[in-house]
Amino acid sequence: MKRSLLYVLSVVTISASALLAQGQRGAPAPPPPLEPGASQAEVDKALLAAPAQLRNQATVIKWNPSDWSYTTLRKGTNTMACWDKSGLPGQQAFSVECTHTGNIDRAAQDMKLQAITDPMARQAATDELEKSGAWKKPVFGSVWYHLMGQDQATARTHFTIAVPGATGATMGLPENGRGGGVWVMDAGKSSAHLMTPGE
Repeated sequence: MKRSLLYVLSVVTISASALLAQGQRGAPAPPPPLEPGASQAEVDKALLAAPAQLRNQATVIKWNPSDWSYTTLRKGTNTMACWDKSGLPGQQAFSVECTHTGNIDRAAQDMKLQAITDPMARQAATDELEKSGAWKKPVFGSVWYHLMGQDQATARTHFTIAVPGATGATMGLPENGRGGGVWVMDAGKSSAHLMTPGE
């Protein structure tokens, strides 16, 4: 009887401790409020590319393709920013993207370049930005998450890790994917990033 009572008390004590610990951690914070004029549908769509654990507190912006400025739809509390670029110049019909908030200026430059329809002119503009040092460097180690395709149902995920200026030698990785592992693409450039097999 004593042994049973001790067992029950132990279980109750452990359960109470677990509940207390949960209460101290608390429920996840509610999402930040939307900015005036923003719609929940716009925000929800942009967040589709975000990892689930970061989605709730991410910042969401909306691009203005006339000058690649943006409007904040929701100001988040973590370092992730997301946006919908579906159908914008140079983008796929369905395309949402998330990355570190420190990469927003770089994203604006990238989309401006992607809107140049002539491939040679686009490459020349890209080379000039790189050569002049005017191409904003992304945050080293930041992840770019993409969900893109002809529509949401057929969209595929794609992610890369920014390592601006890195080379195979500095990272200890190959500069092509022939080995089947992680590799450095655009080695030595501000656009250098890690690619994973299948990406």
